Amino acid sequence: MGISLINIVYLVASVCFILGLKGLVSPRTAPRGNMIGAFGMLLAVVATLLDQHIVTFQLIIIGLVVGGAIGTYLALTVEMTAMPQMVAAFNGFGGGASALVAATALLAPGGLTNVPPTQLYVATAASGIIGAATFTGSMVAWAKLQGVLHWQPKSDVLQKTINATLFLAALALGALVVINPTGHWAYWLLVAVASVLGVTLTVPIGGADMPVVIALLNSYSGLAACATGFVLGNNVLIIAGSLVGASGLILTSIMCKAMNRSLAHVLFGTLGPTAETASADEVYGGKVKSASAEEAAMIFETARLVIIVPGYGMAVAQAQHSVRDLANLLHERGAEVQYAIHPVAGRMPGHMNVLLAEADVPYDQLFALEDINDSFPEADIALVIGANDVVNPSAREDTTSPIYGMPILDVDKAQTVMIIKRSLSPGFAGIPNPLFAAPNALMLYGDGKEMVRELTAALREQ
Repeated sequence: MGISLINIVYLVASVCFILGLKGLVSPRTAPRGNMIGAFGMLLAVVATLLDQHIVTFQLIIIGLVVGGAIGTYLALTVEMTAMPQMVAAFNGFGGGASALVAATALLAPGGLTNVPPTQLYVATAASGIIGAATFTGSMVAWAKLQGVLHWQPKSDVLQKTINATLFLAALALGALVVINPTGHWAYWLLVAVASVLGVTLTVPIGGADMPVVIALLNSYSGLAACATGFVLGNNVLIIAGSLVGASGLILTSIMCKAMNRSLAHVLFGTLGPTAETASADEVYGGKVKSASAEEAAMIFETARLVIIVPGYGMAVAQAQHSVRDLANLLHERGAEVQYAIHPVAGRMPGHMNVLLAEADVPYDQLFALEDINDSFPEADIALVIGANDVVNPSAREDTTSPIYGMPILDVDKAQTVMIIKRSLSPGFAGIPNPLFAAPNALMLYGDGKEMVRELTAALREQ
């Protein structure tokens, strides 16, 4: 294929990517947006295969079969609760692939492309730094989300010093790659240093900040792909990487704003109890009231506005379908049901939206924090299912709290608050929640799915 035709196909593919992203702004247009984006990627892949002959088609077919089989298996078997881990892994593999492709271009005896040498070497260094750090950082994020890694550094000052030293070392090695590209050892040392940097940047970050981390790592993977596009002289890779990088940064900014935290605080700070934070005994001592499903059903009997607040506990219990059944029953009895979605509820951006969409909950019943908070004073019942930090009044009232200033859902302003939770254990922030001891709050202890089912059955018998 001629270079002009290739670039025209790449341009069409890039337009498809942009239209696909535009389609994702609404659930009604999201399926079409996904299809348009996938079609654009198909065009880009086919054009690249017809234009480049770096490897044989036999190797390409083997890669497609093996990779496609693994991807299909994971897509069909992964639990919705494990979707954040899968997204983190995708980000990491994208970054790692970018670093390896850039290495191939640098080490190839005859060169893979005809891009200017300075562009090749600078882009290769950038791809190596960003890609390697994205890969190891994403693996740490995966391990934390999976619950196999709980360690966090004790000294913030030491951690920041290590991060700064590694970053400067990576930049110095990148400069060395540009100055002396034949010294291949410099690139591999750069990749090693950047890999360690990815670990040290991600390890200190607490679980409550994981939605922000996933969005940021997604941006990093896009930037790494963009840099690799400059390495290969591939226009569509540059455009696609730029779109992913920019959208990831925008999403990261939105998530930080939702948590009232700066990006620097997320990257270099930790979220947890301080010396001034009240203990659980001080907050809960003799004040927590519990109720059975039957007692709760009696209160639901007269409710006219019920606001359901889903959290990660709902995801763990896989209770979304049971929650939908309860909402349908309440609707049949004449009650209005709304869902309050906090932007950082769960472990990745949009986690609750995905779970509720899987349960066929109508999208027009889902309301963002800024749209629903004014409705809580009018609500007869606020039903909290597995949420904790995002409904903690300390963020609004306690200046000594580590989550002070974080926008929360004002569930405590509802007439009655019911919290379905296994115990009084803290959320990711590691601090007690005064909501559980509020005068208008009732704790419904138990597994999320089972308790919602018991509540639904009790309500049917009323």
